[in-house]
Amino acid sequence: MDAFLSGLKAAVDTLGATVLLPIVIFIIAIVLGAKVGKAFRAAVTIGVAFIGINLVLGLMLGSIGDVAQAIVTNTGIHRDIVDVGWPSAAAIAFGSSVGLWVIPIGIAVNVVLLLTRMTRTLNVDVWNFWHFAFIGSLAVAATGSLAYGLVVAALMAALSLLFADWSARAVQKFYGIPGVSVPHLASAQILPIAIVVNWIIERIPGINKINISTETIERRFGVFGEPVVLGLIIGLVLGVIAYYNAGDFGTVLSKVLQTGMTLAAVMLLLPRMVKILMEGLLPVSEAAQEFVRKRTGERELLVGLDSAILIGHPAAISSSLILVPIAIILSVILPGNRVILFADLAVIPFIVALTAPLMRGNVFRMVIVGTVTLAVGFYVANALAPLFTTAAVDSGFKMPENAVQITSVVDGFLWISYAVIAAIRGLGAAGLALLAAIIAACFWLYRRNTLAWERAAGAEDDEVEQKG
Repeated sequence: MDAFLSGLKAAVDTLGATVLLPIVIFIIAIVLGAKVGKAFRAAVTIGVAFIGINLVLGLMLGSIGDVAQAIVTNTGIHRDIVDVGWPSAAAIAFGSSVGLWVIPIGIAVNVVLLLTRMTRTLNVDVWNFWHFAFIGSLAVAATGSLAYGLVVAALMAALSLLFADWSARAVQKFYGIPGVSVPHLASAQILPIAIVVNWIIERIPGINKINISTETIERRFGVFGEPVVLGLIIGLVLGVIAYYNAGDFGTVLSKVLQTGMTLAAVMLLLPRMVKILMEGLLPVSEAAQEFVRKRTGERELLVGLDSAILIGHPAAISSSLILVPIAIILSVILPGNRVILFADLAVIPFIVALTAPLMRGNVFRMVIVGTVTLAVGFYVANALAPLFTTAAVDSGFKMPENAVQITSVVDGFLWISYAVIAAIRGLGAAGLALLAAIIAACFWLYRRNTLAWERAAGAEDDEVEQKG
C-alpha cells in the first residue's frame, strides 16, 4: 500500500498541475460520456489555458514579489518569523506523513459526499489537495499522531467542498464561468470574514455609499479607467514606492516603467487566458450535466477548479496590488507581530479574489476585507509558527538561514488552521468530533436554506431563484 501511495505521490509531484489536470479532465470526460475526440481536445485546451494562466501569474508574481521585497528593504524591518512562501508550504505538506495519504483521502471524501448528495462539486484540482495535507501535518506536529492528521485532512477536504458549493452561484455569475466551483481552501476561507465585514460596512453612513469598482472608474475616466491602463497606473505607483532609491534616475525610471508595463500586461492577458480555459471546460461541464440529468433528474454537477481562474478580474488584481503595501505596513505596526512578509506577498490575489462577487467588484470594500483578513492572519501566523516550523523540520525541509521560525500567507495565515489546532489542543479527540459535527451541521444548514446562504455569499436573487 505504501508503495502505491508513494508512486501516486511521485506521479503528482513529477507531472505537476498543468499536466495532471488535463489527464484527470480527460478521464472524467470519458466517464461522463463525452466523445473521445471532444474529451481530448477539451483536456488539452484546459491544460494549455492553465499553462497560459501560470505564465501570466509568474509574470505578475515575479513583479509583485520584487516590489514587495524592495518595500520591505526600504522599511528596514527585521522579524524572527520568516515567510517562506506557498511553494515551501506545499513541499512541506506533500513531504509530511499526511502527504502520502492525502490524494486517496481527498478523492474518497469527494466521492462519498457526491454519492450521498451532500455536495455538487467534483473536485478535479488534485494538486491543491496539499492544503488538506498541510493542516493535517500541523495536527501531527501538535499531537504526534498520524491518525489525527489524516482525520483533519479528511475534514478539510469536506470543508473545501462546502465552501465550493456555497460560493459557486456567486462565482459563476460575477466571473462569467458557468458550471464551476472553487474548492481552494486558502481562497474560500475569506468568505465568512467578508460577509461579516460587508455587513458592518453596510451600516456605516457615508462609508456604505463608497463604490470604487473598475467599471465605475472606466465610465468616469474613459480610456484612463480601462483595466490595461489602470494596471499601468497602479504599477507605476507601486514602482515609485518600491524603487525611488534604487539608483540613479535612469535606473529608477527603468524599474518603475517595467513594473507599470508588466502589470498592464497582466490586466490584459489574464482574462483572455481564463476565456481559453472556459472554451475547454464547456464541453466537460455539458457532459457532466447531461450525465447527471439522465440519472438523477435536474441535479447539478460542478467542476471544482483552482482559484487561479478568478484572479484575472480587474477588481481582484487592483485590490491585491493595493494590499501589498498595506500588508507591509501591517507587519510594522501590529503590536506583538514577529512575522516579516517576504515570499508570499505575491499570492494576495488568491486570498481576496473570492470577495469580488459579494462586493460586486467594489475595490474599496475588497481592500477593507483584505486588510482585516491579513491583520487576523498575522496573529494566526505568530501563534502557528512553532508548529509550522516543527512540521517543516519533520518533512525534511531546509530552514532558511537566520530564520528562527517560518510561516506562509498560504496556509500559515488561515483562521481555519488556527481553529483546527485550537480544537485539538483543547479537547483532543473530542475536538476532532466537534469539528466534524460543525462541518456536518453547516452542510445540513446550507442544504436546508440554500438560497439564503448563497445570497449571503454574493449570489444575485434572480440567479439563485433560477438555478436553486
